[in-house]
Amino acid sequence: MMQPLQDSQIRDLSLAPQGQVKIAWADAHMPLLRQLRAQFERDRPFAGRRIAVCLHLEAKTANLALLLQAGGAEVAVAASNPLSTQDDVVAALVERGVTAFAWHGATVAEYEQHLQQLADVQPHALIDDGGDLVALLHRRGGPALAQVCGGCEETTTGVLRLRAMAAAGELRIPMLAVNDARCKHLFDNRYGTGQSVWDGIVRTTNLLVAGKTVVVVGYGWCGKGVAMRAKGLGARVIVCEVDPVRALEAVMEGFAVMPVAAAAEVGDFFVTVTGNRHSIPRAALERMKSGAVLANAGHFDVEIDKQALAELAVAVREVRSNITEYQLADGRRLYLLAEGRLVNLAAGDGHPVEVMDMSFALQALGLRWLVEHTLAPGVYPLPQELDEQVARMRLAAWGVSLDHLTEEQRRYLASWQ
Repeated sequence: MMQPLQDSQIRDLSLAPQGQVKIAWADAHMPLLRQLRAQFERDRPFAGRRIAVCLHLEAKTANLALLLQAGGAEVAVAASNPLSTQDDVVAALVERGVTAFAWHGATVAEYEQHLQQLADVQPHALIDDGGDLVALLHRRGGPALAQVCGGCEETTTGVLRLRAMAAAGELRIPMLAVNDARCKHLFDNRYGTGQSVWDGIVRTTNLLVAGKTVVVVGYGWCGKGVAMRAKGLGARVIVCEVDPVRALEAVMEGFAVMPVAAAAEVGDFFVTVTGNRHSIPRAALERMKSGAVLANAGHFDVEIDKQALAELAVAVREVRSNITEYQLADGRRLYLLAEGRLVNLAAGDGHPVEVMDMSFALQALGLRWLVEHTLAPGVYPLPQELDEQVARMRLAAWGVSLDHLTEEQRRYLASWQ
C-alpha cells in the first residue's frame, strides 16, 4: 500500500489555500489537460496503480499529478530541484490526496531523503525529470524496481542518462524519451525555455537586456530559444558550441560564434544550456569583466564552475534575492543567479502554462500508452500518433484548422513511380 497521507513530508499544510488558487489559474489555461482529465475519469487507465512523479513542483505540475489521480492512480510526488518547489502548491496537492515529499530550499541530504521516500512507495510507473528517480531505483534494485512497468523522462539530461544506462546494459525498465517528441523539444525546449529563462533573469536582476552582450553556451533546442529571445530583447548574441553543425546554424542565424574563453571578455549576461559540467570553467571566470551576470538553464548546477568562483572570490554576499555577488581580488564583481540552478524555475515560475499543457499532455498520454503495453527494458521514442494528437489538440484549442491529405495525395506519396 502507498504510504498514508499523513506521512507526507511538506513545509506547511496551512499554505494550501493559496496553492489552490495557483493551481486553478494554471488549470484555466491548460485546455489539453482538462480534455484528458475527462477521458481519464471515464476510462480510469491507472486504476490500482501507484505512480511516482519527480518533477519541478509548481502549479502546472500539480495539474499533471491531479490528472493522473483522476485516471485512478495513487500519486506520490517529490521535487526534481529543491529551489523550484512551491510550498503552497505542494500543500494544496496534499490537501487533495496526493502524497508529497518536498519543500523549498531542501538541503542535499533532505532532497535525497525525499527521493528515498518517493521510492519507498514502490511505484508501478513513474515520471522523471533528469533521471534521479530512475537512478535511485536502479541502485536499490530488488522489489522496488521489479514492479515498475516503466516510465517517462522529461528532459534532455535525463534522456542522455537513460541512454548511457542502456548502453551499459544497466537499464532494467522501459522508458519513453518524451523529451525527444516533436511537441516537446520544438516548443517546450525552444519557446518555453527561451521565454522563461529571460523571465527569471529579468525579474531577478531588474536589468536592461537591450544593448548588452549575451553569451549563450550551448545551442541545442534550449539554447536556440534563449538566443532567439535575447535577440528579440535587443541584445547582441554570442553562441559558444562544440558541435560544428550547431555552430554553423548559429552563424547562419546571424549570431557570433566563438570559444567561451573569448566570449568571457565581452559578455554582460552568460547563460549555460549544455547539460555538461563546467561549461563556464575557471579560465573563463578569470577573464570576465566586472558586473557580468551568470545564469544556468541546464538541469544540474554543474555547468558554471561554482567551486572555482568561490576560490577566486575574496568576499561573497547576497546583494538581492537569488543574486550572489563574488568580489574577486582585483576588485571585479561577478553575479551568480539562483546558486547556479535552473534560473527559470529557481528564480521564476518556469515555462509558460500553455507550453507545459502540451508537455504534460505528452507525459500523461505516454504513461497511459506505456502501462497498456508490455515492453522490454530500453529507451523508446514516444509514439508518433501521440505527438500528433497533442499538436492537433493544441491547434484546436487555439481555433486553428489545417488541411488534410486527399486519398489521391496519399497514394502519390506512397508510390515510387
